Amino acid sequence: MAFGGYNEERNLYKETSLFNDDETEERNIHIGMDLWIKAGTPVLAALEGKVYGFDFNVGKGNYGPTIILKHTLENEIFYTLYGHLSVDSIEYIEIGTFFKKGQQIATLGDSSVNGGYSPHLHFQIIKNIDDNFSDYPGVCSKKDLEYYLENCPNPNLLLKII
Repeated sequence: MAFGGYNEERNLYKETSLFNDDETEERNIHIGMDLWIKAGTPVLAALEGKVYGFDFNVGKGNYGPTIILKHTLENEIFYTLYGHLSVDSIEYIEIGTFFKKGQQIATLGDSSVNGGYSPHLHFQIIKNIDDNFSDYPGVCSKKDLEYYLENCPNPNLLLKII
């Protein structure tokens, strides 16, 4: 497994209009952690939580099948996003489904469903999800970086890989 990418500037986002349009500054700073693993690998819940939202976020460069869990820890509410999953992962899932820490919530998707990327899990912590339900930006612009680094802390806090 290879991993990395938090607060990393990436040129690959220039390949799609999802991250660049005429009205906004280029979004090219990754604010989650990527874990490059073989498609079909089980994806486990980092903490206990309930399904907050899920969807198939279609299009080149997008997450593909995505699940967001809602967590409450010491009276603090926050969310974890799991992107680039298999289609099977969201076929029978329901809002409110409870997962224990370490329980399998999904399997990793391949490039045909995950936005065209090599198989990997995009994992992100989100403090304030605003009006988002089944998607949340995983890439931001330099001008918004301070906000997103505060709102999306380093996922290694939970994963403890490095």
